[in-house]
Amino acid sequence: MSVTAVNPILSGFYPDPTICAVGDDYYIVNSSFCYFPGLPIMHSKDLAHWEQIGNAMDRNSQLPLAKDEVSRGLFAPTIRYNNGTYYLICTNVTFGGNFIITAKDPKGPWSEPHYIEGAEGIDPSLFFDDDGKCYYTGTHPNPDGCQYDGDWYIYTQELDIENFKLVGECHNVWNGAMKGVHWPEGPHLYKIGEYYYILHAEGGTGPNHAISVARSKNVFGPFENNFNNPIFTHRHLGVEYPIKYVGHGDLFQAANGEWYIIMLAVRPIDGKTTMGRETFLAKVTFEEDWPVVNVGVGILTKEVEINLPEFKPECTKDLTPMSEKNYNFTSMKELPYSVLTLHNPDEDLWKLTDKGLAIKGGVKEPSYLCVRQDSHAFEATCEVLREGLGDGVKAGLILFQNAKYNLRVEFDGCKGSAILMNDGVEEVIDSMIMAEDKISMFISVKGLTASLFIGNDQKVEPLAKNLDISTLSTEVAGGFVGCTVGMYVTAGLDNKDASATFKSFSYHPGVY
Repeated sequence: MSVTAVNPILSGFYPDPTICAVGDDYYIVNSSFCYFPGLPIMHSKDLAHWEQIGNAMDRNSQLPLAKDEVSRGLFAPTIRYNNGTYYLICTNVTFGGNFIITAKDPKGPWSEPHYIEGAEGIDPSLFFDDDGKCYYTGTHPNPDGCQYDGDWYIYTQELDIENFKLVGECHNVWNGAMKGVHWPEGPHLYKIGEYYYILHAEGGTGPNHAISVARSKNVFGPFENNFNNPIFTHRHLGVEYPIKYVGHGDLFQAANGEWYIIMLAVRPIDGKTTMGRETFLAKVTFEEDWPVVNVGVGILTKEVEINLPEFKPECTKDLTPMSEKNYNFTSMKELPYSVLTLHNPDEDLWKLTDKGLAIKGGVKEPSYLCVRQDSHAFEATCEVLREGLGDGVKAGLILFQNAKYNLRVEFDGCKGSAILMNDGVEEVIDSMIMAEDKISMFISVKGLTASLFIGNDQKVEPLAKNLDISTLSTEVAGGFVGCTVGMYVTAGLDNKDASATFKSFSYHPGVY
């Protein structure tokens, strides 16, 4: 029996992937930056069909984010399993630095974070050796002083995993395959056969991104550079190639004995990336004790044939990437794992009632509940009750890259407006007086254009058609995240306890 995985295996905003194979179960975790809950956990048994089984950091006590910029927060996790325990190591660049959380079940609950004193840099990883010792691998600035931006080193140090403390000497083991390399990062340490391998990304997480490898028979080196480095990249394929920024890989062996690697890449349109970095899969073969990715091809393929029996997720389709999401809040008891907020939610940010989802208005920043954009074409809709709006309270539907770059349909109790924000400057495209008790809002996206509509059950009117939204790309807006889409509410200082109630929300991915 076999299945066909279609790349990307996780579409949309699923960057910096890490994977853990335990028996015939596979778990992927991705960076989540300043979205909450943090570190989504995906599960599969065939590497082709994935379901979200939880979020590792789903309590405010675990994940302090303050009101930091959206591309801060949680960077580059690593998930590993050892002797009945799952370990997640990550960096919170907003608070605390590098930390470890643990769980007996990847669905959770996960522990409070154990911050690691003296652990410099970002992108930490864990490795458990055959003798029971645990090693921390991370990145930090060149100890002899940085000669240029991105002049960093990868280092390894033994870790007392019982007490979450670094012990012994810190060893600077590698600084990348290329001379004058920029940003050696995302390192992972493995032992395969008689060799220890360091797999890492270099060249930055943009057009020059690449995966390189080194090996040694000693955990602390010296490490031998692979003459074929980088072993995987798309940077040589030109600026017009449809899959770019390939890098940040994590190796694993499947239950059938075959080796694979997951990595991030982007699928821009006309050079602009709105969905962010996604998760891709490739096969790995070892030749002369070196990993070779997609032998005979050397680039990512659209399909990957996998010699594993088909897996059919038990969860609802709402938790499967590239699926329709239809939320009737009047009949829901809880929100799915796939729903996010920006920053830490207040205890009373939202509640489900028989009228729908009541979201308390944000004063200093909008209150926002959303899902990831995971398709180049989609339609998102919501229905909001007029009750409670006005007097400074506004509710809407937004396509959000960051606070300075977004597109929204907004209703203030008497009129609906289409608003495009570029570099912090708002442009009201059009407005329309609305008298209905329930207002429906629509955002329809096809590639780098969007159309906005507003109306009710009987009639829908266009507010804007075929708007250019290329500025919502990371190439223009900057940062490390992809767009999200969802519902938001704002309130004035004099009405800070106000809320808006949404009856429904839907997200329908399409084909572009």
